[in-house]
Amino acid sequence: MTAPSNRAVAAVALFALLGAILAAVSTYDFVAHLDRQVHAITCAFVPGLAAPDAAGTSGCHLALMSPYSALARRLTWGGIPIALPALAVFAFILFRAGDLLLTSRARDAHKTAFLAAAAALPVLASLVYFLLSVLRLGALCRLCVGIYVAAIACFVAAVLAHREALKVAAPGPRPWGRWAVAFAEGVVFVVVPVVLYLALKPSVPSSLTGCGRLLHSEDRYGVRVRLPGLGRVPAIEVLDPLCPACRNLDLRLELSGLADTFARELVLFPLDKECNWMVSESLHPGGCAASEAVLCAGTRVSEVLAFLFAHQDELRTLGEGGEQPVLDRIAAQFPELRGCLGKPAVRSRLNRSLRWVVSNSLPVLTPQLFVGGTKVCDEDTDLGLEYVVSRMLAARPAPAR
Repeated sequence: MTAPSNRAVAAVALFALLGAILAAVSTYDFVAHLDRQVHAITCAFVPGLAAPDAAGTSGCHLALMSPYSALARRLTWGGIPIALPALAVFAFILFRAGDLLLTSRARDAHKTAFLAAAAALPVLASLVYFLLSVLRLGALCRLCVGIYVAAIACFVAAVLAHREALKVAAPGPRPWGRWAVAFAEGVVFVVVPVVLYLALKPSVPSSLTGCGRLLHSEDRYGVRVRLPGLGRVPAIEVLDPLCPACRNLDLRLELSGLADTFARELVLFPLDKECNWMVSESLHPGGCAASEAVLCAGTRVSEVLAFLFAHQDELRTLGEGGEQPVLDRIAAQFPELRGCLGKPAVRSRLNRSLRWVVSNSLPVLTPQLFVGGTKVCDEDTDLGLEYVVSRMLAARPAPAR
């Protein structure tokens, strides 16, 4: 066995081990949330070098709660975390690299070719998920980036190992039988942990009827804001435009395709003491001014809401200095709203929106989602969103003809 080939295969094993560790941490973060409670998650290139994200505002939290973090979300609560098969694939690559080192076959071009092919799989998956993170989520998970780097390094080392093996001897006929057996081993590496995960994961309550109904679902004072869309199932989102969790829920609804099913309406509930007498401290300063913008938006409500979501950090910082800086920033972006923002009519409507919340005895928190008048439990609005809502929709009576 040549020294360069040996070193290259050892590098494959090292980077596969790194990828397995990072994927295991990501899987652990996902599994911790299966109890339907809130947990801090790891958000660092190297686990342990940064404080866990307990506030849920990082790109790691956004990625974990997005529909892309798991498969089969509508079939099982939370779905199957994509990090679990990633862990299995890295473990398989580590197993194959270790086998080459222990059996002194690092110069076998056929075996190194299969090793390189196996290492290409996490690279392709990393490319797909990197593009999804950038183009659809608009944020990067640092832990995920660590997995991407480990996957690329593992593949590069595998290619180098194969090139070194080719220098020793030209390969003979392709051993399709041996490759088929090795591929079957890889399938077993993935299937076994997935089956164990499904068998051992916590079961959800047998009743998925939601967490109560609206006491007064009518909108007699015109406080609700209708979002554009062709969906027919009535859905109400109680939100604060400067609430990060509200932005994340809205994104999950869009990415999961559920938003297209709903006839969505918004009820503005800013957790800002400037207008909300139910809070003594402003959790989202500037939320009152941002809510006025949504009420003033008219046919541009989707555009205005998207702007508010995209600039939450900036607007909350401005809000610490009072409402006026936030109103000025919004008016600079949407000059046509200047004649409505801050006026008595819109402030009265916002006050009626708050009273709608009171009349329905809703808790002082955002976001809250109601489907057909039934509240989706707060603990089901993240990982379990697709599973629970799809069953709530299936349980709805068919429309009369």
